[in-house]
Amino acid sequence: MRKPKSLHLFALTASLCFFSLKMRAQQGNVNIQQNEKIEKLMDVKAELNKNNQIRDRYVIQLFYGDNGEANEVIKKYRDLYSYSSQITYEAPNYKVWVGNFRNRLEADRALLKIKENFPAAFIPKPQRK
Repeated sequence: MRKPKSLHLFALTASLCFFSLKMRAQQGNVNIQQNEKIEKLMDVKAELNKNNQIRDRYVIQLFYGDNGEANEVIKKYRDLYSYSSQITYEAPNYKVWVGNFRNRLEADRALLKIKENFPAAFIPKPQRK
């Protein structure tokens, strides 16, 4: 079956027209004006996070009592686990805290492992300073 010449001519003309069109895109500029205090605030927050001074994260408490026992507990803990740990003072007692978990699920997973050796461990409610 033979195609008519007019169909070939039409297809050739259509393709030439399509490729010869000049394409133009819109160009624009975006100017964002941000208060310089926002940048300073972000720097302060990053510094507080780095120094662990924002208490909106979850920790696991292993011990609450005198300094000597707290040091023994943290030493035993560090021999067994790799989560970060610290001793904090709340008059007149010392606390052994473990981790700096972003959410309750992460803290619960770690707590299951830690309870094998520290059955009294628990997750206190996060505090905001």
